[in-house]
Amino acid sequence: MEFTLQQIALMLGGELRGNGQQKVNMLGKIQDAKAGQIAFLANPKYEQYIYTTQATAVIVSRDFQAKKEVPAALILVDDPYLSFTVLLEEYHKMLSFQKTGVEQPSFTGAHFSAGKNLYQGAFSYIGQNVKVGDNVKIYPHVFIGDNVEIGSNTILHPNVKIYSGTRIGSQCEIHAGTVIGSDGFGFAPQEDGSYKTIPQLGNVIIEDNVSIGANTVIDCATMMGDATVIRKGVKLDNLIQIAHNVEVGKNTVIAAQAGVSGSSKIGENSMIAGQVGIAGHLVIANNTSIGAQAGISKSIKEEGQRLLGYPAIDIKEYFRCYAVFKRLPDINDRLRELEKRVGKPESIESNGHA
Repeated sequence: MEFTLQQIALMLGGELRGNGQQKVNMLGKIQDAKAGQIAFLANPKYEQYIYTTQATAVIVSRDFQAKKEVPAALILVDDPYLSFTVLLEEYHKMLSFQKTGVEQPSFTGAHFSAGKNLYQGAFSYIGQNVKVGDNVKIYPHVFIGDNVEIGSNTILHPNVKIYSGTRIGSQCEIHAGTVIGSDGFGFAPQEDGSYKTIPQLGNVIIEDNVSIGANTVIDCATMMGDATVIRKGVKLDNLIQIAHNVEVGKNTVIAAQAGVSGSSKIGENSMIAGQVGIAGHLVIANNTSIGAQAGISKSIKEEGQRLLGYPAIDIKEYFRCYAVFKRLPDINDRLRELEKRVGKPESIESNGHA
């Protein structure tokens, strides 16, 4: 999979300085790249490497001014980091979508329909009445239940499990071991102390351009006709728990080991760091940023807040509190010393001086 520099410059909307017929077939770091690779320079700290790199080409900013001769061809763009990301995405697509055909052994249920360029890996299982779009890639050991719909250009990596009735949009990527549509955590306490299982009859809806990391679990909604919803553009990390009837707003990002309890609604364009816990039946406003290990125990109504701690508070207030917390041992020592000087309150009271 080779590209000429001219092709890459056109793809990125950049200006080429060098031989446009030279070819590259791999991406690399500017300090380590070899001939046949393309690198980028975005951080001025790495400028020294552009004068010694063996890369065939380097993506640089349009205002880059070389201090001496650069051996590599240059592609001038508005944002080198963003442009390099575009190349990474294109390279990833080529690797991910090159597979086609149905490997055996695999199972496909009745009334299965698929668009062009389907890939179905060995030992995969597809239930009845399943519909998938063009260029869908179903890797080995994937399970897809009955009545599932999957949009075009979506990838299901090995061992993904999709329960019946799930709807997945286009341009989605779901990584290995993820489970979508499993039962929500619904149990009714009984008089004898036992718990009765509450059937979970809803489904999961995942909209377009969603990325879900490995070993993440998204539970189905409780009632038939309801759904747990992951909106367009959401990015979920590995090892995340999304409970029943949760809604995650579009373009929200959630990092690893976070957990969202049932029926909570997270707004759009929010950022939730690792190991955050969100209690059930809450509403989180748009553009909320929640720091690592924070605990959310009540709804966040004001947009644009930055929160940290448990229970979570404004991040500036948290750091003011933390500054005091760090000094508590010293404050305690000083308090004890003061008590020694003036006498403890209880001793004063006992002497009748209160």
